[in-house]
Amino acid sequence: MTIARSSQIDLSSTSYYHCMARCVRRSFLCGLDFETGRDYSHRKSWIVSRIKYLASVFAIKICAYAVMSNHYHLVLYVDSSAINHWGDDEVHARWSQIYRQDAQLLSMYSAKEAEHKLALWRQRLGDISWFMRCLNEPIARHANKEDAKKGRFWEGRFKSQALLDEGAVLSAMVYVDLNPVRAKVAQTPEMSDFTSIQERIKKLSMELENKEFDKSLEKQCDETKQPADLMAFANGGKSSKAKIDFHLSDYLELIDTTSRVIREGKRGAVPEKIAPILTRLYLNPQTWFNMIKCLQSGFSSAVGKASALLAFSMKSGAKIPKRIFFSKQSYLATA
Repeated sequence: MTIARSSQIDLSSTSYYHCMARCVRRSFLCGLDFETGRDYSHRKSWIVSRIKYLASVFAIKICAYAVMSNHYHLVLYVDSSAINHWGDDEVHARWSQIYRQDAQLLSMYSAKEAEHKLALWRQRLGDISWFMRCLNEPIARHANKEDAKKGRFWEGRFKSQALLDEGAVLSAMVYVDLNPVRAKVAQTPEMSDFTSIQERIKKLSMELENKEFDKSLEKQCDETKQPADLMAFANGGKSSKAKIDFHLSDYLELIDTTSRVIREGKRGAVPEKIAPILTRLYLNPQTWFNMIKCLQSGFSSAVGKASALLAFSMKSGAKIPKRIFFSKQSYLATA
């Protein structure tokens, strides 16, 4: 039975979610369509632009994204604290950037009705379902208009997974960033078009071109600016803004090593310099590679330690995740 979206997305359990939407009939409607011979690759830039625009409006940050020829992935963070700091004027201004006509009618409501509307919009601006709706609907309309067709563009509603701990968040990000490499449409992460990892690497490269560094990779990453459109890595520092609680240099090492192992089909050994990040996540190399390879097939509506998965299942009323025994084995030391 399909789990209600309200149960799958529970911000009291986690603020991080992995979301995915696929084109109808798994057709390559955002790439080279083998049935028609037409190339729709330009639509990938539509999706990336829309993702970034919505992230500037919603209280939702982009941790990772990858736009493929027949689907796309997102790792999202809901910044609940930001919503609470918005005044009514800001809520109204943000909502008007998406639904201008709806927002213009606010002055016609009574004070009580206007208050209710603003509260509703505030809630929606922190709602992943509304974020995905505002992403998918315009893309579908634009594509159907281009093709002079009607009907569905996306294969039903989007899929989501709750990311219940740090290991789950990083494994989902790596899984998303390495999608083109795993699909053999790109040889390396930096060659993976329409991905957040390519954007992060390009930004880092541009910053380093203008500076002369005689420092470690960690220091170089710490002292350069990160992409404004993406959720930044904390790099060991503390900030009032929400950030991914790891060093960017660690993440790049993790991406590089994982991409080589997955692409070559070998288990390999993890270099010592990335061992600390796996130690912090209470993961061993074998567990890490299993998580990346089985993120979607091995986990259902949530990803995390066995104890967290069981708690989430009980709270949401869902069945025990279908690979709970794999998860128990992977996290047995900390469950």
